[in-house]
Amino acid sequence: MANHNEELLRRPLYVYDLPGEVLETLTLKADSDSIVVADQGTPRPSSEKSPGASTDNPVGSQSCSLCGLTFATLQDQRSHLKSDLHHYNLKQKLRGQKPVSESEFEKLIGDLDESLSGSDSDDSEDGEDDGRQESTLTALLKRQARLADKKSDVGGDKASEESSTGRGSRAKPPLLWFGSPVLPDKTYFGLYRAILTGDELRNPDFVEMLRKKQVAPISTPKPAKDETLPQVAYKGPHIFLCMIGGGHFAAMVVSLAPRQTKGGTTMNREATVLAHKTFHRYTTRRKQGGSQSANDNSKGNAHSAGSSLRRYNETALVNDVRSLLQDWKGLLDTSELLFIRATGATNGRTLFGPYEGQVLQHNDARLRGFPFSTRRATQNELMRSFIELTRLKVHEIVPEEEAKEAESAAAPAKTSIPKTSIPKPAQPKPSEEEETALLHTTQMQAFIRRSKLPALLSYLGSNSLSPDFEFQPPEQNHHAPRPLHLAAAQNSAPLVLGILTRGGADPLIKNGEGKTAFELAGDRSTRDAFRVARSELGESRWSWEDAKVPPAMAKAAAERRDERDRQEAEKKESERRKAEEERLRSEGPRVVDGKKPKGSTLAAGLAKTPQERREEEARGLTPEMRMKLERERRARAAEERLRKMTRGG
Repeated sequence: MANHNEELLRRPLYVYDLPGEVLETLTLKADSDSIVVADQGTPRPSSEKSPGASTDNPVGSQSCSLCGLTFATLQDQRSHLKSDLHHYNLKQKLRGQKPVSESEFEKLIGDLDESLSGSDSDDSEDGEDDGRQESTLTALLKRQARLADKKSDVGGDKASEESSTGRGSRAKPPLLWFGSPVLPDKTYFGLYRAILTGDELRNPDFVEMLRKKQVAPISTPKPAKDETLPQVAYKGPHIFLCMIGGGHFAAMVVSLAPRQTKGGTTMNREATVLAHKTFHRYTTRRKQGGSQSANDNSKGNAHSAGSSLRRYNETALVNDVRSLLQDWKGLLDTSELLFIRATGATNGRTLFGPYEGQVLQHNDARLRGFPFSTRRATQNELMRSFIELTRLKVHEIVPEEEAKEAESAAAPAKTSIPKTSIPKPAQPKPSEEEETALLHTTQMQAFIRRSKLPALLSYLGSNSLSPDFEFQPPEQNHHAPRPLHLAAAQNSAPLVLGILTRGGADPLIKNGEGKTAFELAGDRSTRDAFRVARSELGESRWSWEDAKVPPAMAKAAAERRDERDRQEAEKKESERRKAEEERLRSEGPRVVDGKKPKGSTLAAGLAKTPQERREEEARGLTPEMRMKLERERRARAAEERLRKMTRGG
């Protein structure tokens, strides 16, 4: 029997087609409304700690000191930094309040009546963002602000504290928990409340309600040549899932009836997708965040080519989405539930209007938000969310009293470890100084990579930092552990000279590989900067031979050598052109991209490819000037595309 139960729990349990031995033995856990576990919708961290224990995480590890979490992989850490929990704790820190744990955050959002349409407020401040924050977070912050306003006259501070920590609220956790004899001791099945209709939530007998939700498998014929499914597929129960944010849109209608397989098993059921559509429009201001409309509302209309293109795409996205909803109106009207994630007020208005002939209504009782964190709007993300919603969770739940007893019982056991066993070394606790050092490292490395010498020197002076400041954590900066090493590795001659002569950096310091900063320089101009510094600082300042720096060179000599290199490059280019002229006289103009250039034979032959022209224009420019030139090229290209679209329309 035990082996049978283990085999049963190895396969996914589809809520709408549960095995008889599970369905007939389910019992609702008595304290189900008070149990909260970590969000299982996205890859979770390897362990959860209270925010107060954030100092247990080593500096530089894959962790979040703000939320008190550690992560198994770098991808998990990046996903957490985009989550609602992290953004909420950032808001808490700005307001001078303590961060909350995952369990507390789940309680806060458990009974949110989410305004997915964004109709509660049209403020541009809470409008469109770049897809990093979800509507649940916005709704939570608005709700707390309203509570604080209402109770400001009578104990406002107390009300604000209760709102931020979740005390006194009647929030219900997102999962219902059921016991069953097929499960091990203290292990329970979890079911998302979001997949229950309003009538089902009001029914006290959740077990009987779950039995009524079972749907008989159907045998769906293969799609036609135009990929449309036969009518029988549309008659059964189905749900609608939709995500929109940052210019990305994805929608899908999925049948709840499981497919009938040859073996008659419910293992690894394939979902029957009745309709699906995704598209993307460039509407978000890259690296600046927010949509073009949000920026226009706050600062007035911009007049660049990129802003015009984004406005055009915003209008096109609205038309595309509303047209699709109209085409799917029959499917949406018959859907049991509507799961929608609309990021920001602008996207909410795209879906919910008001507009003539709108399909979705913001007061529809079938509307649901996704009760877990989601990523960018794609069809794969919708399918992942559908699977997460419709599979029973299996989780071990230990009462707090037993957990405390287990911890106290385990404490003396640690003292009686045999001498042969080697205990794990305790992780060092990061101090406030180490946290500050991490911040200094991030700021200084950014200045160096962007060749901001005045800003770097000013930062060192205002914070009383040494020019030989060691970047933290050392194990992640072993190649370029100090500002001079990083400047040399970046081949930034002006930075090297400035850090040595004006900053006073020590060129003798070696990196983790035993190399001085000079040995990391990758071009002659940067190496010459070390020689010029040796000339200006004098032989007695440092032991330049130990720093591997060649004999001193005057700044004028270095400039003459740079000028000589430039002239040699121009001479080579002149010789190339002359050789090309000779070739043209004998062979004729060359063909570029399958076409002969217009103009005279000689001029046509000398015409360069686009890549050659770009390289010539960028030759000799600083990294900042190259970036500016590239932005101008892209803006001209976007303006030309917009002109063609306008002319074609």
